[in-house]
Amino acid sequence: MNPVPALPSATLVLLRDGAAGLETLLLKRSASAGFAGGAHVFPGGVVDAGDGADEFDGLCDGPLAAALNGSLGLATGGRDYLIAALRETFEEAGLLWARGPDGAPLNLSDAARGSEIRAARTELLAGGIGFAALCERHGVKLALGELAYLSHWITPLAAPRRFDTRFFVALAPPGQQASHDARETSEHCWIRPQDALELQRSGSWQLVTPTLRTLELLAAYPNAAAFMEYARRPRDIPSWLPRFAESAQGRRMLLPGDYAYAEIAKLDPLGRGEAHADIVPGRAVRLAPEVVRITAPNPSAMTGPGTNSYLVGTEDALAVIDPGPAHAGHLQSLLAAAGGRLRWILATHTHHDHSPGCAALAGASGARVLGLPAPPHDRQDHSFAPHQVPVHGERLVLAPGCTLRAIHTPGHASNHLCWLLEERKILFTGDHVMQGSTVVINPPDGDMSAYMKSLAALFDEDLEYLAPGHGFLVGTPHAAIRALIAHREARETKVAQALAEHAGATLEQLLPHVYADVPAALHPVALRSLLAHLYKLREDQRAVEQAGHWRPV
Repeated sequence: MNPVPALPSATLVLLRDGAAGLETLLLKRSASAGFAGGAHVFPGGVVDAGDGADEFDGLCDGPLAAALNGSLGLATGGRDYLIAALRETFEEAGLLWARGPDGAPLNLSDAARGSEIRAARTELLAGGIGFAALCERHGVKLALGELAYLSHWITPLAAPRRFDTRFFVALAPPGQQASHDARETSEHCWIRPQDALELQRSGSWQLVTPTLRTLELLAAYPNAAAFMEYARRPRDIPSWLPRFAESAQGRRMLLPGDYAYAEIAKLDPLGRGEAHADIVPGRAVRLAPEVVRITAPNPSAMTGPGTNSYLVGTEDALAVIDPGPAHAGHLQSLLAAAGGRLRWILATHTHHDHSPGCAALAGASGARVLGLPAPPHDRQDHSFAPHQVPVHGERLVLAPGCTLRAIHTPGHASNHLCWLLEERKILFTGDHVMQGSTVVINPPDGDMSAYMKSLAALFDEDLEYLAPGHGFLVGTPHAAIRALIAHREARETKVAQALAEHAGATLEQLLPHVYADVPAALHPVALRSLLAHLYKLREDQRAVEQAGHWRPV
């Protein structure tokens, strides 16, 4: 069954400054409401056909329709969302962001004017007048320019009622008092975001996810003006489509940015909740017709849920990428899943959590081992003995339409290879790109300059997913790689600043200044990456070391 269509909808987050800081208006949905009954929400609702009426052409004050379409990422109809947000807020909360004939914000503190507009609201709720006709009759223009586009939320695919909602934010209109409609809403209040979140945590209030996440965002700002400055700042506004998946704790909701999100979207595109939001060692997960992932039982702070082994191929022949540690149970799982079809064993690199299983797996299956020999350093699997040493760009044809291409990606390890399943545009990244953390660059074999160049080289590849050595599939590969590069560059900037401020410091003395944001328990690992950054700065002729003391050039 396909998802029901999501109805275009609009929500308006109103802000003001109270005695203790920023406050926002929340309404409690009536218990009998068809959607989110009993929950506290921001005012809003479905975009009606009348919200796009031509009559609004002379009744709106603010950006032109074409500009609104562009800011909302729409081809047409952008203005309708803002009009709907203002209409719904007027209906549900009695607040109307509009300007009078004099161009000033509509002020209802005058008794006669206030009574007139409140009567118009009652007529609108009863269906006796349309919103455009109401505005024209009372000589007001909707103040679209007061609204800033905040976020975009889409109801999960499996929901029986779905909404495609644009969230806007504005300061509360001056000279007006809120009042709930006593139909769809039963209460209203101005409240600090922190207090609303505490009421939700205590179980006193119910908040739907978009409201919860918006309140969390609001809580980070001291006053309304500061938040409006953020909201009007040019920025990318993603679409938030929650997805559901199974987990050890039961059914779980995921949002973009959660580790399993891209994988769940790929494996369960219709949102039936059939995929898993956790990685369980030994569980075979089919990621594509030619790809199955089985994770080794070696979870740790460095390996995450464990090392991923990927079976790639067809019914006739398979390759395994990274058999992982020489763990008998894991190797038996790989052999059982391969069912006698294993022909090749590929190692991305020779760290102890990736390649030691190669020899035993080759002995049990007769498969050929491919990879680059271990470098002559510690923390390497020197037992690794490949039958074939691939070169950069070499293709391994597993079957017609199923081709792996070797991509040499030194940095984390000098012998590191990524493997690209060309037809599916899936890149098996080993430890070149990890999920949820940056990889350790450990000199002398680890090389930060080489790592950054290897990352940048991946922009030349047409990629749809990254399949890392630890963690879930990663979507939007180029964006993920850009984020990694930006993180490393930011860290390098901190290293350079620390050198300038503490010239002549040792590695250990620089560490707390550069990695103040990293838990102390991870500082021994961070020390290795700090050394790698310093070596890169030295290579770039920006730093010099003498007798263990580092200085800027």
